[in-house]
Parts: sequence; C-alpha cells; structure tokens
Amino acid sequence: MNIDGVTTGIVLDHIDAGKSLAIYNLLRLDKLDCSIAIIQNAKSGKYGKKDIIKIDQIIDLDFDLIGFVDPNITVNIIKASKLHSKKHMKLPERLTNVIQCKNPRCITSTERGIEHRFRLDDAENHIYRCEYCDTVHRGSIKL
Repeated sequence: MNIDGVTTGIVLDHIDAGKSLAIYNLLRLDKLDCSIAIIQNAKSGKYGKKDIIKIDQIIDLDFDLIGFVDPNITVNIIKASKLHSKKHMKLPERLTNVIQCKNPRCITSTERGIEHRFRLDDAENHIYRCEYCDTVHRGSIKL
C-alpha cells in the first residue's frame, strides 16, 4: 500500500498499534477541514507494528494529551516536503482536564467549573495524583 507523503503538515508516528483511532477522536481531528490518513498495523523494525496519522495541515496539538495516551509517539512537523522539526512525547508533569478525579468528595466532584488537575507522581508506573485531594489515577485513558 502506498500513502503519499505530506507536503506541509504533521505526522504522528510510532503510535502503539490499534491506538490511532482513539487518538484521532481524542484530538478531535474529525473537526478539521483537511486530509487525514490513518495507517494501522504498519510494519516497524522497532515495535513490530505501529499506527501512523498523517495530517495535511499544521495545527495546534495537545502534546500533554498525546504524551499521556502514548509517550512513545513522535510528532514530525513537515514543511516544503522536508522534516522541519521532531518532538518526542513523554508523560507530562501536569495534566489539566484530561482525566477526571474519581473521588466523590473531591472539590471537582462537588463544584462545577473546576479544572481537573493532576500531577505526575510516578512515571515508571504511570501514576498521577489529583492536585486537590491527592487521589491516585493509574494508567492512561481507557481506549
């Protein structure tokens, strides 16, 4: 299969196989008015299989959300058919309105309009803690 390259745009590479549609939905790429290619189960020497998303436009992306969902993703910015910049994702130190606190006594559960804020507590185990009540959140978003 042959998918054309991107002249100007963004390529999300090294996505865990099977996660591309969830990332597409979380980033709300369906709202864009440009071409988007989703390649699933592409061969990868490093990962065995991977997914790729190609966006035919340069847009603002939520790097915290991308890093939280899959910290192995590489974001490539393409301009004039050449790699302009490359950003390797990692787990963000802080998350705002990405995950929600499950503690029913947390202020985010009892008051409307308060941001859900979490801080990274243990990167190795992917553990975040609510900044208000210290409740633990393990793992990433359920995909």
